[in-house]
Amino acid sequence: MITIIDYKTGNLGSIRNMLKKIGEESIITSQKDEIAGATKLILPGVGAFDTGMKNLKDLDLIDILDKKVLNDKIPVLGICLGMQLMSDKSEEGILPGLGWINAETMRFKFVNTTEYKIPHMGWNFVYYKKESQLFTGMFPDARFYFVHSYFLRADDQSDILSSTRYELEFTSAIEKENILGVQFHPEKSHKFGMKLLKNFIDFY
Repeated sequence: MITIIDYKTGNLGSIRNMLKKIGEESIITSQKDEIAGATKLILPGVGAFDTGMKNLKDLDLIDILDKKVLNDKIPVLGICLGMQLMSDKSEEGILPGLGWINAETMRFKFVNTTEYKIPHMGWNFVYYKKESQLFTGMFPDARFYFVHSYFLRADDQSDILSSTRYELEFTSAIEKENILGVQFHPEKSHKFGMKLLKNFIDFY
């Protein structure tokens, strides 16, 4: 079962509706027994890093997520804040992250603040750094919808799946074995988002 983790952040219904459009059933849950039965996980999220980590801790979900992802090796897709929570820590807060990816979540700092606003909001292109089934069938002009003020800085370049330019070049997707993350919102990215979610379901 495709399981969308409900830790009280983000518009979970949009992800479930997008999955329905591609013919995939899913559940939204914060129940550990339902998460234990998951065959694929989606960790979404919008908002602050510390709030996300605190909610996961308060719901007692960190241990079961660690087991499913690190021990059972089931595929997991982090979206926006969900990807950032996979890192070790964030400039946004003081709590440690999940630590699934050796990375730090950084805040945008721009010289040209007239042209480049924070948050980075709207459509932008992704540039592939390595081959991946997540982007199977995507054209080179694939673009996705972004809304974020922070981005992931990965320690290991081999974990970087794609980058995007917004004054600086930042990591827009990561892949490390069964762990995948995207900084953009596939559920808001129309045909490109539908294709990416379909690839995640079909190939992982």
